[in-house]
Amino acid sequence: MIQRSDYHMGNILFVVFVLQICSRFLFNQPLPWTDELAVVLYLWVILWGSTCLVPEHEHVAFDLLWQRASARTQAWMALLGHALLGTLAACSLPATWDYVHFMAREGTPVLGLPFMWVFLPLVLLLVSWAARSVWGMALAVREWRELSVRSHATWGDRP
Repeated sequence: MIQRSDYHMGNILFVVFVLQICSRFLFNQPLPWTDELAVVLYLWVILWGSTCLVPEHEHVAFDLLWQRASARTQAWMALLGHALLGTLAACSLPATWDYVHFMAREGTPVLGLPFMWVFLPLVLLLVSWAARSVWGMALAVREWRELSVRSHATWGDRP
């Protein structure tokens, strides 16, 4: 259902974009609302898509150090990275919500759409990052514990 919503928003964005081009260049009558709606839909598609649809392993990562680290070090790095990202997302959430809620009194120039609805996906993105970070920290701790148990078991078997 979530994937369909992003798919439908992308399709609407495409239709608005084509309508904008046709009205401007074929009929020489630009429609002002198409530009505004395209910007709003673009924000929603990008932020909603990165919030709900892109799996963590498909995000761009700089893994030069990661590839050279041991499995235990990778677990610690994952724990630290998730803790930093989750903390930043959680700390910025109240101020972001304040701003988004404050912008409810302002509307877009042409459509009059409250800016709260324009910027709401940013709040959803931060909530998603915080939740994903908590989940990632739990997985990193579990991985570290499993590696610790395995290393102690093999260490105890040595003569």
